[in-house]
Amino acid sequence: MLDPAVARILLGGDLDFNPDELYCRYEQERRLRVRSEGSAQYTGAAGAFAHFGEDPWITDPIDREPITGHSSTIIIGGGFGGLVTAARLRGAGFDDVRIIESAGDFGGTWYWNRYPGAMCDIEAHIYMPMLEEMGYSPKHRYAYADELFAYSQSIGRRYGLYDRACFQTTVQSAVWSTASARWTLTTDRGDHLSCNYLVIAAGRQSLPKLPRINGIGDFGGHIFHSCRWDYEHTGGNAEGAGLTGLVERRVGVIGTGATALQIVPPLATYAEELLVFQRTPSAVGPRGNCPTPPDWVQDQQPGWQRRRRVNFQRHITGSMPDVDEVGDGWTDFNKQIQLKRNMLESSVGRTVTDEEFDAARRLLDYRLMNHVRDRIDQFVPDPETASALKPWYRWMCKRPGWHDDYIPAFARPNVRLVDTHGRGVDGFTPSGVLVGDIEYKVDTVIFATGFEAAISYTELLGFDPVGASGRSLSQHWTPQVRTWFGLMTDDFPNCFFVGNNQQTGAAVNATHTIEEQALQLSHVIGALQSHGGSVVVPTVDAVDDYISVLGEHVNRDLIQFHAECTPGYFNNEGRATKNEELFSGGRFADPLIYFGMLEEYRAHGKLTGLEVS
Repeated sequence: MLDPAVARILLGGDLDFNPDELYCRYEQERRLRVRSEGSAQYTGAAGAFAHFGEDPWITDPIDREPITGHSSTIIIGGGFGGLVTAARLRGAGFDDVRIIESAGDFGGTWYWNRYPGAMCDIEAHIYMPMLEEMGYSPKHRYAYADELFAYSQSIGRRYGLYDRACFQTTVQSAVWSTASARWTLTTDRGDHLSCNYLVIAAGRQSLPKLPRINGIGDFGGHIFHSCRWDYEHTGGNAEGAGLTGLVERRVGVIGTGATALQIVPPLATYAEELLVFQRTPSAVGPRGNCPTPPDWVQDQQPGWQRRRRVNFQRHITGSMPDVDEVGDGWTDFNKQIQLKRNMLESSVGRTVTDEEFDAARRLLDYRLMNHVRDRIDQFVPDPETASALKPWYRWMCKRPGWHDDYIPAFARPNVRLVDTHGRGVDGFTPSGVLVGDIEYKVDTVIFATGFEAAISYTELLGFDPVGASGRSLSQHWTPQVRTWFGLMTDDFPNCFFVGNNQQTGAAVNATHTIEEQALQLSHVIGALQSHGGSVVVPTVDAVDDYISVLGEHVNRDLIQFHAECTPGYFNNEGRATKNEELFSGGRFADPLIYFGMLEEYRAHGKLTGLEVS
């Protein structure tokens, strides 16, 4: 319990809420949502659900002969991770980089996610990669999906990546040969390819995740996943206009996460009736999207994007620089809950205990979430609906959402929130959706249930790379993941992992991590060649040393924090028992420490910790 005098100093007055009552309410709501099957309550787009994962954007299927050939580098994945890495390597003189991508074009998550209203939830000026190199100015503060997809394509054109790209192609195997010092790959199109360097840049925002709900196949209406949007059925476009196919339809949306925040407003504009099925409400703050002022990018000093990213991340992790260059919901909300122990002690004039400090941080969190909940009452006149939309958990228990039109949509007469009180949807009938014994009749169902974020790395890839010893990556990483800077691993020469993976930094801006990794990767390969080498692999000791250093910078309080959180992919649906099982676990709590280590390594110019041959 926090001393009332300390609480008054901290909050600028007496408490206007009861912390004990909030704690109990949070715990009550969490228990409603804990399910014994954990992540097994979801399934991927495979087997009977394979049609949910089919590519709706391919208008001209590729029909080609198998390819046989060698490249200096093969990159698996054509999203921002693969594109930025390829661009850096092309800039370093590698003119035969090949990207293999299962989709029909570059873009990654922005190839797949073209649903109405889709946009990034990180400011475009720090999210979109390589803006300075591309000389590009985002159209809006938060870029829409069509711009992000087009920008991905422009990177591919600028760096000549289309010439050797293999689209609509899936890798089936990748095996290292010590004798030839090459990776050999096979694909589902009969390709037999080899390369000196293999880069795996598979993102986690492309494979649709579906709830295991009884009777999906019994539903007689139209049904699809949001990341495979069916515009033939709805009409319209990604800007959310012209969804005239829904004018006389009752539409059901299952899920209330980041995707639902964006699709509900345009659906509400066109559907005759919109039913939003909610298990757990999102914490929604204002977004304040607006056009980028003319010549904004041109007026910045060189290096502005990296400085802006670092400034943003410092606010997220609590360093609290004097200037907030981004000034959005992310930084504003984090400023409201950040607390430095020395500043608290200076304010109260004495040393505070660990228990008091934790209680003080909890109070700030409660106050912030009270503001999030109170904001809902400003837009939704129906008390029952407004109450159901309120999230009862701590800030960052789930990834927060930002939207100006989602909450107000529930004030429309044609929009109905179906609050399942934590249980979720129970089943389908030929004409509707079941919650308990109640049938809600709908003509169209849209799954806004997210992506396969929690599956293992090799499940994400769809194949299991084989290293120098003949063991697969999944075997090598049993019982735990082992990496050097999250970028390489022992026994897998010339193999690099790019992405916001385990043992990197817990950055909310994933492209910040990607850009830093691409710099590190190109440095390692460049230094290798300057040393006259052709093969590089981390030593076992180097991997062990890195894991040891990482362990000193992991947030050990994270597992306890998420144990009190509502279930979701952040905490393995409430079943995480150790840090590594958390979505952000097993990573540097402060990504800037991780990025600083990479920068320092590049600065000394040596290949310390790597075996070169």
